[in-house]
Amino acid sequence: MALKEVALLHFPSAYLLVSHGSRDPRPQVEMARLAELLAQQLSQGDLTIAGTDRPTSFIVETAVLELASPLHQQIQQFAKRAVILGYRQLKIVPIFLLPGVHVMEDIPAEVAIAQQMLEDTIALEICPYLGSHAKLQEIWLDLISDSGTPDQGRILLGHGSRRAGGNQFMEAIAAHLEALPAYWSVAPSLTEQINFLVSQGSTQIKILPYFLFEGGITDAIAQSIQSLEQQLPNVHLSWIPPKGATAKLAIAIATFI
Repeated sequence: MALKEVALLHFPSAYLLVSHGSRDPRPQVEMARLAELLAQQLSQGDLTIAGTDRPTSFIVETAVLELASPLHQQIQQFAKRAVILGYRQLKIVPIFLLPGVHVMEDIPAEVAIAQQMLEDTIALEICPYLGSHAKLQEIWLDLISDSGTPDQGRILLGHGSRRAGGNQFMEAIAAHLEALPAYWSVAPSLTEQINFLVSQGSTQIKILPYFLFEGGITDAIAQSIQSLEQQLPNVHLSWIPPKGATAKLAIAIATFI
């Protein structure tokens, strides 16, 4: 039987949440909080490994693609600690909302390097990236219901991907929210979508973030919205900040890893 099959049958998994990385400390604080919340969620389902007195347990840590040591080194360091604690499987969870180059190329390449270095001491598995799961729609529905502000138009604003089909899941969520999709780095831009809604008669427009955490980009978005509102004195623009790491987000992640 292959190592991965043995790991699945007889050992609990360790988890490594991988994000982009930022010079702004806020996203990493939220990632650490998310790891803590996910560990709590997973531990609620603790079982005893069949044929042993050893209970299953879960360790969850974080790693970043940029502004740190190479990801494969971070994976190796965590994996070695996990092996010492008795784990034989490590799941890599990409905390990304869009299937860009990082998700489709960079993370798989780094995991492959790490697996080669670790040999058969532990099995590495890449989980589907976070944004591919329909369960996330509930997170954005909560943003609408919790904001309390009226709206005649609605925009879901994300970073955007240039890859073919890269914005598919975000656009599906936007449709579910009855919102127009807009992107920070590709067309259609926030300005274009606001102008379209204004041309349709909207004077109250709610802008929802397709971002998990606050950081440099969301700060720039908030400033841009203030500038746009000054240019449109008869239009009220409501920016709803990301909610960050929440128990509901941790539950959503726990359902698919």
